[in-house]
Amino acid sequence: MKRTHSEASIYEVSSSSTSPHVGDYKGGTKGLKGNEYDVFLSFRGEDTRKGFTDYLYTSLDEKGIRVFRDDNELRVGEKIGPELLCSITQSTISIPIISENYVSSKWCLRELVQLLECKRSKEQIVLPIFYKVEPSQVRHPTGRLREAIDAHKKNMEETVVKEWEEALKEVSSLKGWESEKIDNGHEGALVKIVVTKVLSKLKGTFQLIVPQQLVGIDDCIEHIMSSIDAKFNGTWIIGIYGMGGIGKTTLAKALYNQFFGQFDHHSFVADCREAYQRDQREGIKSLQKQLISSVGGPCDVSNVDEGIRLIKSRFAHKKALIFLDDIDNSAHLKYLVDRNWCKVGSIIIITTRNKDVLDQASANHTYQLNELSFDQSLILFSRHAFQKDYPPSDYEDISHDVVSTTGGLPLAIEVIGSFLCRKREDVWKGTLKKLKKVPHEKVQEKLKISYGALGYREQQIFLDIACLSLEQYATYMWDDCDFYPGMGIEVLSLMSLIKIHKFGSLSMHDQLKNLGREIVYLENPREPQERSRLWIYEEALDVLDNCKGTGKIEALSLGKYDEGRTYAAKKFKNMTKLRFLQVDGANFTGDFQSLLPELRWLQWNRCPSDFVAVNFHPKKLVVLDLSDSAISEHWEGWDPLKKATELKVLNLHGCLSLKRTPDLSTFTRLEVLNLASCSNLKELHPSIEILASLVELKLSYSKITKLPESIGNLQNLRILDINGTGITELPDAIGTLTKLQQWDVSGCDNLEGLPSNICKLISLEELSLLYCEKLQELPELPCGLTVLYITCQGQSLPNLSQLTRLNRLHLNRCRRLECVPELPIELLVLSIYRCGELKAFTNLSDLKKLRHVSISKSSSLEGSPDVSMQMRELGFKESEDIFGGLIFER
Repeated sequence: MKRTHSEASIYEVSSSSTSPHVGDYKGGTKGLKGNEYDVFLSFRGEDTRKGFTDYLYTSLDEKGIRVFRDDNELRVGEKIGPELLCSITQSTISIPIISENYVSSKWCLRELVQLLECKRSKEQIVLPIFYKVEPSQVRHPTGRLREAIDAHKKNMEETVVKEWEEALKEVSSLKGWESEKIDNGHEGALVKIVVTKVLSKLKGTFQLIVPQQLVGIDDCIEHIMSSIDAKFNGTWIIGIYGMGGIGKTTLAKALYNQFFGQFDHHSFVADCREAYQRDQREGIKSLQKQLISSVGGPCDVSNVDEGIRLIKSRFAHKKALIFLDDIDNSAHLKYLVDRNWCKVGSIIIITTRNKDVLDQASANHTYQLNELSFDQSLILFSRHAFQKDYPPSDYEDISHDVVSTTGGLPLAIEVIGSFLCRKREDVWKGTLKKLKKVPHEKVQEKLKISYGALGYREQQIFLDIACLSLEQYATYMWDDCDFYPGMGIEVLSLMSLIKIHKFGSLSMHDQLKNLGREIVYLENPREPQERSRLWIYEEALDVLDNCKGTGKIEALSLGKYDEGRTYAAKKFKNMTKLRFLQVDGANFTGDFQSLLPELRWLQWNRCPSDFVAVNFHPKKLVVLDLSDSAISEHWEGWDPLKKATELKVLNLHGCLSLKRTPDLSTFTRLEVLNLASCSNLKELHPSIEILASLVELKLSYSKITKLPESIGNLQNLRILDINGTGITELPDAIGTLTKLQQWDVSGCDNLEGLPSNICKLISLEELSLLYCEKLQELPELPCGLTVLYITCQGQSLPNLSQLTRLNRLHLNRCRRLECVPELPIELLVLSIYRCGELKAFTNLSDLKKLRHVSISKSSSLEGSPDVSMQMRELGFKESEDIFGGLIFER
């Protein structure tokens, strides 16, 4: 089956009906024409109207099954009228309830003939119930049934009666139910069996509508299904989350359909967020009514507490499949479901943009739906634009360009593909040009829902990331502006508006980035200076060059390399709210006295070696980025910038003229000092020892050969990077940095040893000793390590089994190492590269969690049949990697 990730709103799903099923089921009332029904009941009223038939009708109706029951006693005339004929012919299932007096009714017999004709001509399903009569009595009528047939012969044409007799014989041969043989005649049991059978036959009809042009969803379903433990003695809550338009609802519908046949009770409540927003006063009660009525018929809910009571009573003894679509608030969820309200074995599926909803619900399994790959995107786009899986050759290039603008977002792909279907080439080109700047209107409308749900501070962070492409250092600016980034970033991440990567870097989907930029653009489409953020170079330059700056502008980015250009102080005179300024290669001139009072971030890349501005004192500065600049430690800008006593980040990456760090004594609150790739830097100024707040120190690829003993004063240091330096030895003070979490020593090819006390680094999680070619032995290592990279020239390694948290171990160029020592039992990944003398492992059989082993350029191991045999015995599958080595996985 072909499936896609599209959101339900594309398919005009209705949530306003009193029935939770309306519009989303394949046989729902939305598609009804005239008298179209799921089930047609044919019965003799005097026998069963107020008893069995009424009970069966009510039970079917409570399941959302559309039932027609013909009160044939009210019929007049000799022929079946067009309305009744339509009801029979357009029903999926007919159930004749053949009772003792059924045969005496001419109308019942006419209906029977007609529904059997529909069985033959339309493959209609006929499920007869023999109510207090036996099939043999119907096949060969005796007693009162015979008398009824004989009575008809006196009043009707012989051919008609003969047809009725043939119909009775035919129906008696069909598989149905005898009421007296089901649970000793208990009619409730029979009704339950019939309802279950009808639901089974109508499974396709009552499953949710899922689009036809689907791509990539089967793997998602398989992943979720594989996580479900059939032996689990409780209620499963499955949560699907992701950004708007990513396809959460479609995936959940497909999953719902997968589970459908395993349950007698089903409930689908569509567009919960929209229903609540439409009427916040009655919204929760409306959702409660939908949920309750789906398993027990219509109900009235006077208040939310009563709704909870009714939900508990209706679901307590029912194994149910429940799907709540688009829940945006965990507070709302507590009025709708709780795992303890449902019978064991129930499954609750929840879709949301906010992962916190699922965390609050203690979901058993959460699944984040991500973007489609480019290849999947192209297939989905082609299905909508060309009705096939690939574009025609003359549209191939432009199709690739259009798909690239969507960022793998299914909603955007479908909307744009459908719009461009059968359009002229000039429309394609115009659309592509627009999409590179602005999302499609329908896509933007969908994405804007999430933005609108944010608070003011979260919106400011969102817009900064979208317009300025900021990453982790931005938290310092946001914190100083009272945007509370700790909470804000978490909210944005939970709502799938940003992604947080390793070491805290942030990223945003291109469609969301374009949305944020469009929001700012619409602040004032005609006058850029009246917008809060300017990031388009030409617009920002025009505002500066023509002194148009206003108090509206909070961020100004002049990202192009402007070598030789100068910006006079007067151009910034009216920008009293400017908190972010980015320039590249330019210089500042004039008197900045009392200017830039709110500036928190100055990104001055490639700034020149001369400093000509006067009174340049941005006192609120917290981030100063001077990377790739020509400045030295004697640069005249250091003195005026020393007044930025609140500075938290100083980025001097790639400043090739620096030979010694400047005096940093006034920056006592500094937390990040980046000196990476300062390839001529040889010395750290003594003021480094007073930076007690320093969290991150990067010295990689500098000419530093020695770290001062005073580095032990940096008791808050968490990240230390000395990768690629000429350091020959390390001070014992390193062992006192108890908060150190990441330490990169790789590429220190002059380093011969490590301090013996590094085992005291109790917070250290990641240590890289790659390419330390002169390292002869290792001391005892910190027990908290989770990732360890080793290059060591000794014949042995220290005991690694005590590293109880280690899950990744990489041995690289350990040329003299002969045996891998006992490994920790939590290990997941083991990589061995260029360890030519290594011949054996010690305790592989104990590593139950080990999933991946790679061996490359290590001849003794690669050529050993014993190793391959041992790995196969442990359940590993063997394959060859691209470098000719071996990979074992399980």
